[in-house]
Amino acid sequence: MREIAEKILHDWIYIVGFAAQALFAARILFQWILSERARKVVSPSIFWILSLIASYLMFIYGWFRNDFAIMLGQIISYYIYIWNLNEKDIWKKVPFIIRLLLIVTPAAGVTYILSDWHEFVSQCLNNAEIPTLLVIYGSLGQIVFTLRFVYQFIYSKKHNESLLPSGFWILSLAGSFIIVSYGVMRIDPVLILGQSLGFFSYTRNLVLNYKNRKR
Repeated sequence: MREIAEKILHDWIYIVGFAAQALFAARILFQWILSERARKVVSPSIFWILSLIASYLMFIYGWFRNDFAIMLGQIISYYIYIWNLNEKDIWKKVPFIIRLLLIVTPAAGVTYILSDWHEFVSQCLNNAEIPTLLVIYGSLGQIVFTLRFVYQFIYSKKHNESLLPSGFWILSLAGSFIIVSYGVMRIDPVLILGQSLGFFSYTRNLVLNYKNRKR
């Protein structure tokens, strides 16, 4: 009975992970299509809406997988998604209860981790299934991948508008490459499939930015 319950939980964890990656892929697809139509790189509201939902689910996936690298990446970028939605006047239109839930959940997760730091370290950072060096490598990929949103935030603040500059896409390519290789070493189909789909879109957005600058 216990084995059946564990298998069901295991399957549901992967369903959550694939759902998150599907939303991440959808945001890139929508952004790419709208950019092609505009013949320049655009930062549509749907991109940030899907980013927030996907990040919420991915954090849960990382938690159940005891994967520090995944959780780290989501925590850093999560509130930047909210900032961009606020810049586009979307955030204030979300019902207050949902906004409160979205804001509180990651903060509650971090508080829970810090309340029992030794247990968290033993489960995530000292996970027998993941060598320490591999955790560091995966975390590096998540940091690079997430720094694109820090860069995007600083760039957008400077221009008083939600934008997706070339530096964002360069960091996307670098971080995605590390995460895919980490996923291969972890034999994690969620990471491999989710990150591999973005390579073409990242490159295409760089081309659109280059052409737009030439014009």
